[in-house]
Amino acid sequence: MTCITLTTDFGIKDGNVGVMKGVIWSIAPGVQIADISHLITPQNIPEASLILLRSAPYFPPGTIHVVVVDPGVGTDRRPMAARLGSQYFVGPDNGILTMWLERAAAQNQATSFVHLNRPEYWLAEVSHVFHGRDIFAPVAAHLARGVPLDNLGAPFSDPVLLPLPQPLRTESGYTGQVIHIDHFGNISTNIRQEHLGQPRQLRVRLAGHEIEGMVRTFGERPPGELVALYGSTGNLIISMVNGNAAQRLGVQPGDSVEVEFYLPF
Repeated sequence: MTCITLTTDFGIKDGNVGVMKGVIWSIAPGVQIADISHLITPQNIPEASLILLRSAPYFPPGTIHVVVVDPGVGTDRRPMAARLGSQYFVGPDNGILTMWLERAAAQNQATSFVHLNRPEYWLAEVSHVFHGRDIFAPVAAHLARGVPLDNLGAPFSDPVLLPLPQPLRTESGYTGQVIHIDHFGNISTNIRQEHLGQPRQLRVRLAGHEIEGMVRTFGERPPGELVALYGSTGNLIISMVNGNAAQRLGVQPGDSVEVEFYLPF
C-alpha cells in the first residue's frame, strides 16, 4: 500500500493538517498517511530540508513525501513534484530538496522534476494561501493512485538549491556552524563523523564554552554536564546530560562552532 508523508510548519492547532488528510483520502481512500513533523519552525526552509533528509531514507520505495514550508505561497515560485531514486516529493520548489538532492547525487540516484502546472490534478478552487490543501495534497493523492509523474506537469531540470555552508578545515581541526536544535535542546552541527573520525581527544568551542573530549552515550557523564558526541545521523552534536544545551548556551542555527584536536593533524 502506498504511503504519503506530511511535513509542514502548520502546527496542530488550526486543523490545516487534518484538512490535507481529508483531501488525500477523498481522492485516494486507501492510502496510508504518516506525519513526520508539523512543528518545523515557521518559514524555516533549511530546517525542513534537514528533517526531510533525516526521515525519507527510512520509508519504503514508492513513498510520496509532501513537504509544505512555503513562505512564497501564491507568488511565482514553482509548485513541483519530483522523483528521487525510488521515492517521490511534492511541494514548493524553494530549496527544500537541497539536502536530499546532495544525498541522491552521492548515491548516483536518478532524479526527475515536473512543474505542477496541470490544474486537472488540483482542487477545483485554489486559494492564494493554502496550496498544501489545494495543490500539493491532491497531487500526492493522484500519484498514490498511479498517475505517472510526467502527467502532472512540465519537466524541468533546475530546482532551487539552498547555499549550504560546509565546515572549513583549519590547521588544528574544523570550523563549522549550528544547523539544528531539536526538541531536547541538542545542538546539531554541520561537522560530521566523516570529518572527525572515531571519538578522539579534542575540544569543542561554542558560545564561549569549551567541551573536552567526546563521549559515545549521554550516560557517560553526570546530569547537567555538557558533552559532545555523534548524533543518530552522524553529525557532531553538543548536549547537556538530562538538560537543554541550547537554552544553557543561548545558541541559534548559524552560530559558529570550532573543533580543535589536541595534536595538529
